[in-house]
Amino acid sequence: MYVVELSLKLSPMPVAVQRKEQEAAQALYEQIRQTLEHGHPRVLELTCEKSEEKRVALLSSELVAVQLYEKSATSGGSKRPGFSLDD
Repeated sequence: MYVVELSLKLSPMPVAVQRKEQEAAQALYEQIRQTLEHGHPRVLELTCEKSEEKRVALLSSELVAVQLYEKSATSGGSKRPGFSLDD
C-alpha cells in the first residue's frame, strides 16, 4: 500500500490518500507536483480506491507539500515518513 500525503497551509493534520499499486501512487504524486509547479489555483478532487464514494476536494493554492511513501504492513512506528532526522 502506498500513501500520498498532502500538507495544507494552516492545518496541523495532513490529507492522505492510499493507492494499492506503486504506479498509481507515483502518477498521483506527479499530478499533484505539477499542479504545485504551475501555481494556478485549481480544485483537486481525490478519491479513495477502496471506497470510491469517499472524495475530498481541495484548492491547490492551499497545498504546501506532497510526499509519497510505502505504508508498511507491520507499522511498528520505528521509521516515520518524511525527512526527519533520527538521533
